[in-house]
Amino acid sequence: MTDRYARQIILPEVGAEGQRRLSRARILMVGAGGLGVPALQYLVGAGVGEVVLLDPDRVEEGNLHRQTIYGPHLGRPKAEAAAEFARSLNPGTRVSPRVERLTPANAPDLVAAADLVLDCADSHAASYTLSDACLKAGRALISASALGLSGYVGGFCGGAPSLRALFPEPTEAGATCATAGVLGPVVGMLGTLQAQMALSVLLGLKPSPLGQLIRFEMQGFRFSGFRFDGAPEPAGPQPRFISPGAISSGDFIVDLRDEAEAPRPVHPRAMRRRVEDFGPSGPAPSPDQRAVFTCRSGLRAWRAAELLRARWPGEIALIADP
Repeated sequence: MTDRYARQIILPEVGAEGQRRLSRARILMVGAGGLGVPALQYLVGAGVGEVVLLDPDRVEEGNLHRQTIYGPHLGRPKAEAAAEFARSLNPGTRVSPRVERLTPANAPDLVAAADLVLDCADSHAASYTLSDACLKAGRALISASALGLSGYVGGFCGGAPSLRALFPEPTEAGATCATAGVLGPVVGMLGTLQAQMALSVLLGLKPSPLGQLIRFEMQGFRFSGFRFDGAPEPAGPQPRFISPGAISSGDFIVDLRDEAEAPRPVHPRAMRRRVEDFGPSGPAPSPDQRAVFTCRSGLRAWRAAELLRARWPGEIALIADP
């Protein structure tokens, strides 16, 4: 161990005791794509004890410009291919691949079993689901998002404000890396920053990255950042993601996807509607119902929820159903 980690053990911020802390740490990493690949490499290289790696996707050729470890693994589940790579990089770190999607149903147990959580999914639904679970469990969350030539990374929960405190609603109007594109080095830098923040939390370095946001815009090579330690949690009921299995018989259920996008609605009782239908004169649940909005990513569901909430005070749940 001394030879492998000598260059970091010599740092006063790490030392032998810090290396022991890393070796005992259990990290949950959600996403093995453009953010997760660099984060995984540096955390495994640093000698963290275990990484539970969650990703439902398989390697595609279009991933390779930014997910550079997957060249020989086209068609394989990313989580399994990444775990194989990590074992070759450092056999001393246990990487447990799970080929499944993060959901509101499995998030609480996954988060509770970890010492720290990395949100590398670059999905609004995953980010808010993880933030809610981490805030409740008292776990630190390092979350990042990239789009085009810009992005951010921040440290949330674990004693710091949650993602909702800083971003009460999603920051993008529906664009994703798939639709708007992204350059490989942009997500690479963000994933590397996630790894550094995670190591800083595990080592107890000061100032803590929890409560810190870093932004950069690579078009003009501009970095900025600020602390948000005092950001208040949102007041009142907030739209929260649930799993399709959590729909109850009395819910007011809306599927915002048309039949071409989703031949089978999320529930047999779901009505097909568009986001704009929930303006001032649109339909509304009865006072004793819960409203449930469904779309592919959760973004349209969130927009419909905002329109409804302007005129109806009840509980609203969201479903992201890819």
